[in-house]
Amino acid sequence: MADSVIEESDYIPGKDELDWGYEEGAEWGLLFPEANGDNQSPINLNSREARYDPGLLDVGLTPNYVVCRDCEVVNDGHTVRIMLKSKSVVTGGPLPSDHEYELHEVRFHWGKENQRGSEHTVNFKAFPMELHLIHWNSTLFNSVEDAMGKKNGILIIALFVQVGKEHLGLKAVTEVLQDLQYKVTHIQHMIQQYTVIFIFVLQIEEFRRLRSHVKGAELLEGNDGMLGDNFRPTQPLSDRVVRAAFQ
Repeated sequence: MADSVIEESDYIPGKDELDWGYEEGAEWGLLFPEANGDNQSPINLNSREARYDPGLLDVGLTPNYVVCRDCEVVNDGHTVRIMLKSKSVVTGGPLPSDHEYELHEVRFHWGKENQRGSEHTVNFKAFPMELHLIHWNSTLFNSVEDAMGKKNGILIIALFVQVGKEHLGLKAVTEVLQDLQYKVTHIQHMIQQYTVIFIFVLQIEEFRRLRSHVKGAELLEGNDGMLGDNFRPTQPLSDRVVRAAFQ
């Protein structure tokens, strides 16, 4: 984990929707000047260069995630988003003492093939998918919009997903993806509480069937209209330090 809880990133919730895409991820600085900053995300996590910090185990993260009974699943043309309305929070770990971070939404990044898809990499190896659990500091701020761009305002927990056995917690998501085939489609649904480890090959294929455009839209030459490979290239670590709870 990086020393800074906040990383400058493209996927901070609520960013104005400009004409952008993951195809030109290496050139985002032309559209978003802040994307040229020193502390960009994602990064490669190099286990040999990580600094061992046993203190990370002294106080672990304490998630208090409740079953989401009122969620909205959206295909926004860039990703699949789960907009949460039930209050789930996380505290502890490297977070500021006595600060509570509320889970705002979950976003998915996946590849068109299993060899790629995650935003972050581990020793330059990518995973087929990565989930982002986007939180905001509800102790200091009144809303996620207020917390954006502020010190200790946003917390993003990234989870790698590997192809393996079926993940029952994500089953509720993959079952509704057929109703989200095109951009700007959404559905109200109940999502069960989950811990991501593996996802069945047929489950990730449901993501790969999604489209990045509205139904009937004329596609540009060379664009197959399929939603995938929605990850940004890894960025320089700069002067940040990656800490690890293991050796």
